[in-house]
Amino acid sequence: MTTAVRRAPERRVPPLGGFSLTFLRLEIRRLLRNRRTVVFTLVVPPVFFWAFGTGHGGEAAGRGNVTAYVMISLAVYGAMIATTAGGASVAIERAVGWSRQLRLTPLDPAAYVVVKVLTAMVLGALSVAIVYAVGTLGGAHMPAWAWVVSGLVAWACALVFAAFGLFMGYLLPSENVMQVLGPVLALLAFFGGLFVPLSVLGAGFRTLAQYTPAYGVGVLARAPLTGDAVTVGAVANVVVWTLVFGLGAVWRFRRDTGRV
Repeated sequence: MTTAVRRAPERRVPPLGGFSLTFLRLEIRRLLRNRRTVVFTLVVPPVFFWAFGTGHGGEAAGRGNVTAYVMISLAVYGAMIATTAGGASVAIERAVGWSRQLRLTPLDPAAYVVVKVLTAMVLGALSVAIVYAVGTLGGAHMPAWAWVVSGLVAWACALVFAAFGLFMGYLLPSENVMQVLGPVLALLAFFGGLFVPLSVLGAGFRTLAQYTPAYGVGVLARAPLTGDAVTVGAVANVVVWTLVFGLGAVWRFRRDTGRV
Protein backbone atom coordinates (compact mmCIF):
# COMPACT_ATOMS: atom_id res chain seq x y z
CA MET A 1 0.00 0.00 0.00
CA THR A 2 1.44 3.33 -1.07
CA THR A 3 1.32 6.18 1.39
CA ALA A 4 0.72 9.57 -0.18
CA VAL A 5 3.15 12.24 0.87
CA ARG A 6 1.52 15.58 1.50
CA ARG A 7 3.57 18.55 0.47
CA ALA A 8 3.46 21.82 2.27
CA PRO A 9 1.83 24.50 0.15
CA GLU A 10 4.38 26.56 -1.71
CA ARG A 11 4.67 30.12 -0.47
CA ARG A 12 4.34 32.42 -3.42
CA VAL A 13 5.79 35.89 -3.61
CA PRO A 14 2.91 38.33 -4.15
CA PRO A 15 2.87 40.65 -7.18
CA LEU A 16 5.40 43.51 -7.02
CA GLY A 17 7.02 41.73 -4.08
CA GLY A 18 4.11 42.66 -1.81
CA PHE A 19 4.10 46.37 -2.62
CA SER A 20 0.62 47.85 -2.74
CA LEU A 21 -1.06 51.22 -2.33
CA THR A 22 -2.93 49.82 0.67
CA PHE A 23 0.36 48.98 2.38
CA LEU A 24 1.69 52.46 1.55
CA ARG A 25 -1.47 54.13 2.87
CA LEU A 26 -1.29 52.20 6.13
CA GLU A 27 2.36 53.18 6.61
CA ILE A 28 1.54 56.86 6.04
CA ARG A 29 -1.38 56.75 8.47
CA ARG A 30 0.73 54.98 11.08
CA LEU A 31 3.48 57.58 10.79
CA LEU A 32 1.01 60.47 11.05
CA ARG A 33 -0.41 59.01 14.27
CA ASN A 34 2.95 59.68 15.93
CA ARG A 35 2.33 63.07 17.57
CA ARG A 36 6.02 63.80 18.04
CA THR A 37 6.67 63.22 14.34
CA VAL A 38 3.77 65.46 13.34
CA VAL A 39 4.91 68.29 15.62
CA PHE A 40 8.54 68.28 14.51
CA THR A 41 7.88 67.77 10.80
CA LEU A 42 4.64 69.63 10.10
CA VAL A 43 4.44 72.25 12.87
CA VAL A 44 7.95 73.38 13.83
CA PRO A 45 9.17 74.48 10.33
CA PRO A 46 6.20 76.82 9.64
CA VAL A 47 6.43 78.19 13.19
CA PHE A 48 10.12 78.93 12.60
CA PHE A 49 9.21 80.67 9.35
CA TRP A 50 6.57 82.80 11.04
CA ALA A 51 9.02 83.75 13.78
CA PHE A 52 12.08 84.52 11.63
CA GLY A 53 10.84 85.05 8.07
CA THR A 54 8.03 87.58 8.32
CA GLY A 55 9.84 90.60 9.72
CA HIS A 56 11.76 91.66 6.61
CA GLY A 57 9.19 93.95 5.03
CA GLY A 58 9.78 94.39 1.32
CA GLU A 59 13.52 93.60 1.27
CA ALA A 60 14.37 92.30 -2.18
CA ALA A 61 16.20 89.04 -2.84
CA GLY A 62 16.78 87.98 -6.42
CA ARG A 63 13.44 87.55 -8.20
CA GLY A 64 11.46 87.95 -4.97
CA ASN A 65 11.95 89.05 -1.39
CA VAL A 66 13.86 87.95 1.69
CA THR A 67 10.72 86.40 3.15
CA ALA A 68 10.58 84.01 0.19
CA TYR A 69 14.27 83.20 0.68
CA VAL A 70 13.66 82.25 4.33
CA MET A 71 10.53 80.31 3.36
CA ILE A 72 12.41 78.12 0.87
CA SER A 73 15.23 77.47 3.35
CA LEU A 74 12.80 76.38 6.06
CA ALA A 75 10.81 74.30 3.59
CA VAL A 76 14.05 72.43 2.85
CA TYR A 77 14.62 72.04 6.59
CA GLY A 78 11.08 70.72 7.05
CA ALA A 79 11.55 68.24 4.21
CA MET A 80 14.84 67.14 5.79
CA ILE A 81 13.16 66.37 9.12
CA ALA A 82 10.13 64.73 7.51
CA THR A 83 12.00 62.42 5.16
CA THR A 84 14.53 61.50 7.84
CA ALA A 85 11.73 60.67 10.27
CA GLY A 86 10.00 58.56 7.64
CA GLY A 87 13.13 56.57 6.89
CA ALA A 88 14.23 56.27 10.50
CA SER A 89 10.90 54.72 11.51
CA VAL A 90 12.52 51.34 10.73
CA ALA A 91 14.44 51.72 14.01
CA ILE A 92 11.20 51.52 15.99
CA GLU A 93 10.06 48.47 14.03
CA ARG A 94 13.38 46.76 14.64
CA ALA A 95 13.20 47.55 18.37
CA VAL A 96 9.76 45.95 18.81
CA GLY A 97 10.55 43.00 16.54
CA TRP A 98 8.13 43.96 13.77
CA SER A 99 10.76 43.93 11.03
CA ARG A 100 11.74 40.38 12.07
CA GLN A 101 8.11 39.29 11.73
CA LEU A 102 7.88 40.85 8.28
CA ARG A 103 10.89 38.84 7.13
CA LEU A 104 8.89 35.68 7.82
CA THR A 105 6.24 36.76 5.29
CA PRO A 106 6.41 36.67 1.47
CA LEU A 107 7.02 40.44 1.47
CA ASP A 108 10.07 41.21 -0.64
CA PRO A 109 12.69 43.25 1.28
CA ALA A 110 13.03 45.63 -1.70
CA ALA A 111 9.29 46.33 -1.61
CA TYR A 112 9.52 47.07 2.10
CA VAL A 113 12.33 49.58 1.53
CA VAL A 114 10.45 51.22 -1.37
CA VAL A 115 7.38 51.68 0.83
CA LYS A 116 9.52 53.28 3.54
CA VAL A 117 11.12 55.69 1.06
CA LEU A 118 7.76 56.63 -0.49
CA THR A 119 6.27 57.17 2.97
CA ALA A 120 9.16 59.47 3.83
CA MET A 121 8.72 61.42 0.58
CA VAL A 122 4.97 61.84 1.12
CA LEU A 123 5.66 63.27 4.57
CA GLY A 124 8.30 65.55 3.03
CA ALA A 125 5.79 66.81 0.46
CA LEU A 126 3.31 67.64 3.24
CA SER A 127 5.96 69.58 5.14
CA VAL A 128 6.97 71.64 2.10
CA ALA A 129 3.33 72.33 1.21
CA ILE A 130 2.52 73.57 4.72
CA VAL A 131 5.54 75.89 4.86
CA TYR A 132 4.66 77.30 1.44
CA ALA A 133 1.02 77.78 2.47
CA VAL A 134 2.14 79.72 5.54
CA GLY A 135 4.57 81.63 3.30
CA THR A 136 1.73 82.96 1.16
CA LEU A 137 0.18 84.42 4.32
CA GLY A 138 3.51 85.71 5.61
CA GLY A 139 4.32 87.93 2.64
CA ALA A 140 6.61 85.77 0.49
CA HIS A 141 6.81 87.05 -3.08
CA MET A 142 8.38 85.53 -6.21
CA PRO A 143 7.20 84.53 -9.71
CA ALA A 144 4.57 81.79 -9.88
CA TRP A 145 6.93 79.41 -11.70
CA ALA A 146 9.55 79.92 -8.98
CA TRP A 147 7.04 78.83 -6.32
CA VAL A 148 6.40 75.60 -8.22
CA VAL A 149 10.01 74.81 -9.18
CA SER A 150 11.56 75.65 -5.82
CA GLY A 151 8.94 73.60 -3.98
CA LEU A 152 9.43 70.58 -6.23
CA VAL A 153 13.22 70.79 -5.93
CA ALA A 154 13.06 71.15 -2.12
CA TRP A 155 10.89 68.04 -2.01
CA ALA A 156 12.67 65.88 -4.62
CA CYS A 157 16.18 66.59 -3.35
CA ALA A 158 15.09 65.64 0.17
CA LEU A 159 15.45 62.06 -1.08
CA VAL A 160 19.00 62.30 0.26
CA PHE A 161 17.58 62.52 3.79
CA ALA A 162 15.12 59.68 3.24
CA ALA A 163 18.22 57.58 2.53
CA PHE A 164 19.91 59.15 5.56
CA GLY A 165 16.94 58.20 7.75
CA LEU A 166 16.97 54.61 6.52
CA PHE A 167 20.71 54.37 7.13
CA MET A 168 20.42 55.73 10.65
CA GLY A 169 17.33 53.63 11.33
CA TYR A 170 19.29 50.45 10.63
CA LEU A 171 22.44 51.77 12.29
CA LEU A 172 21.06 53.07 15.58
CA PRO A 173 19.38 50.51 17.85
CA SER A 174 17.16 53.10 19.49
CA GLU A 175 13.41 53.51 19.77
CA ASN A 176 13.99 57.26 20.13
CA VAL A 177 16.17 57.61 17.07
CA MET A 178 14.73 61.02 16.12
CA GLN A 179 15.73 62.43 19.50
CA VAL A 180 19.29 61.62 18.46
CA LEU A 181 18.92 62.78 14.87
CA GLY A 182 17.00 66.00 15.63
CA PRO A 183 20.06 67.94 16.87
CA VAL A 184 22.17 66.39 14.08
CA LEU A 185 19.73 67.68 11.45
CA ALA A 186 19.74 71.13 13.05
CA LEU A 187 23.54 71.24 12.83
CA LEU A 188 23.49 70.04 9.22
CA ALA A 189 20.93 72.73 8.38
CA PHE A 190 23.08 75.40 10.02
CA PHE A 191 26.29 74.31 8.31
CA GLY A 192 24.39 73.95 5.02
CA GLY A 193 23.26 77.58 5.08
CA LEU A 194 19.57 77.02 5.81
CA PHE A 195 19.45 79.05 9.04
CA VAL A 196 22.06 81.70 8.22
CA PRO A 197 23.03 82.79 4.68
CA LEU A 198 26.53 81.59 3.90
CA SER A 199 27.34 84.96 2.33
CA VAL A 200 27.55 86.57 5.78
CA LEU A 201 30.01 83.99 7.09
CA GLY A 202 33.73 83.60 6.58
CA ALA A 203 35.38 82.02 3.55
CA GLY A 204 36.53 78.99 5.55
CA PHE A 205 33.00 78.32 6.75
CA ARG A 206 31.61 78.64 3.21
CA THR A 207 34.16 76.12 1.95
CA LEU A 208 33.25 73.64 4.69
CA ALA A 209 29.53 74.09 4.00
CA GLN A 210 29.91 72.84 0.42
CA TYR A 211 30.69 69.36 1.74
CA THR A 212 27.65 69.06 4.03
CA PRO A 213 24.51 67.12 2.97
CA ALA A 214 22.10 70.07 3.27
CA TYR A 215 24.18 72.46 1.16
CA GLY A 216 23.28 71.17 -2.30
CA VAL A 217 19.57 70.86 -1.53
CA GLY A 218 19.40 74.44 -0.25
CA VAL A 219 21.32 75.91 -3.18
CA LEU A 220 19.24 74.08 -5.80
CA ALA A 221 15.92 74.89 -4.11
CA ARG A 222 16.73 78.62 -3.83
CA ALA A 223 18.12 78.94 -7.37
CA PRO A 224 14.73 79.83 -8.95
CA LEU A 225 14.48 82.73 -6.51
CA THR A 226 18.07 83.95 -6.41
CA GLY A 227 18.69 83.53 -10.14
CA ASP A 228 22.04 81.88 -9.44
CA ALA A 229 23.27 79.36 -11.99
CA VAL A 230 22.90 75.72 -11.03
CA THR A 231 26.44 74.53 -10.40
CA VAL A 232 27.90 71.08 -10.89
CA GLY A 233 29.10 71.19 -7.30
CA ALA A 234 25.58 71.60 -5.90
CA VAL A 235 24.21 68.77 -8.03
CA ALA A 236 27.17 66.54 -7.18
CA ASN A 237 26.63 67.28 -3.49
CA VAL A 238 23.07 65.91 -3.63
CA VAL A 239 23.96 62.91 -5.80
CA VAL A 240 27.04 61.88 -3.82
CA TRP A 241 25.37 62.13 -0.41
CA THR A 242 22.32 60.23 -1.67
CA LEU A 243 24.60 57.44 -2.88
CA VAL A 244 26.59 57.41 0.36
CA PHE A 245 23.51 57.17 2.56
CA GLY A 246 21.74 54.82 0.16
CA LEU A 247 24.64 52.40 0.03
CA GLY A 248 24.99 52.64 3.80
CA ALA A 249 21.29 51.75 4.19
CA VAL A 250 21.67 48.76 1.83
CA TRP A 251 24.73 47.55 3.75
CA ARG A 252 22.98 47.76 7.13
CA PHE A 253 19.78 46.29 5.72
CA ARG A 254 21.62 43.23 4.41
CA ARG A 255 23.35 42.71 7.74
CA ASP A 256 20.03 43.06 9.52
CA THR A 257 18.19 40.58 7.28
CA GLY A 258 21.14 38.18 7.37
CA ARG A 259 20.47 37.48 11.03
CA VAL A 260 17.26 35.57 10.26
